[in-house]
Amino acid sequence: MAKRMLDLLGSALGLLLLSPLLLVVALWVKLDSPGPVMFRQERVGLRGRPFLIHKFRTMAADAPARGPQITIGADPRITAAGRFLRRSKLDELPQLWDVLRGAMSLVGPRPEVPRYVALYPEAARVLVLSVRPGITDLASLQYRDEGEQLASAADPERAYVEQVLPAKLALSTQYVQEASFGGDLRLILATLAALLR
Repeated sequence: MAKRMLDLLGSALGLLLLSPLLLVVALWVKLDSPGPVMFRQERVGLRGRPFLIHKFRTMAADAPARGPQITIGADPRITAAGRFLRRSKLDELPQLWDVLRGAMSLVGPRPEVPRYVALYPEAARVLVLSVRPGITDLASLQYRDEGEQLASAADPERAYVEQVLPAKLALSTQYVQEASFGGDLRLILATLAALLR
């Protein structure tokens, strides 16, 4: 109950205070390249239910047809505005709406696309999907530069599936097992500190 109250208060306050920034970013995305302002993608949420996650679009509108779902280093599909938005994590701000509507939480395991969730071991899948996915978590902080890390791999998709995904899943299961209100507050503060740096 306390967690959901924190989600409602934090997301509503965030959307209200950041509304001028959200409008500026939306206008920048629209003027920077043709296509919609928002990027929506199916992710797996609480109890395995699919939902659409919202982000500011950072890639060319036809990006899904031109490459893999993971983004690697200086991906040519990324727009000029998108490079800054990804580096600063401002592209994630629309997820405050996903928190407000109950599809996500401020803190929780980052939601994955169905094809990667299908690779989770059964026990880990049940545990991780027993809570709402979040905007930030332990894995988000430790893998902030995931695209750059994968860029150095001979086969980035394989490196993600065999190395990065299991490591992130281990951090997600750790979060669920140790979750607390105080822990969530510490993760929110750590995320804000990382963004400011």
